[in-house]
Amino acid sequence: MGLPADLLINIAGALQGTEYDGPVYSANTEQLNVNLLRLADGASIPQHINDEVDVLVVVLQGTCKLIVDNEMTVLRPSMAAIIPRGRLRALRCTMGPLVYLTCHRRRAPLMPTVSSKAQMSV
Repeated sequence: MGLPADLLINIAGALQGTEYDGPVYSANTEQLNVNLLRLADGASIPQHINDEVDVLVVVLQGTCKLIVDNEMTVLRPSMAAIIPRGRLRALRCTMGPLVYLTCHRRRAPLMPTVSSKAQMSV
């Protein structure tokens, strides 16, 4: 029987010819949101708080600095991080392009909020 095509992600195909930053591909099921994202060298996701869901980040290509509550972790290909909900977070591509997957429980589209806490440097 196998999986339907909309549940298979052709990462190389999705990235082919992509030169912009941001989401390249998204898939949703009843329970999950999965996103394939690309960032150029030096590009970043600004600090924000996601109060709804924990997020799994899996780096496929490139290197980034992941800042969670002012603590930095370097992520390289084949590394993953689980970011708990409610934590101040930011991400910066340090050797790109950065290609990564995010996965989390299904929810409404993300509307990140900037914390009134001290600003982080990325």
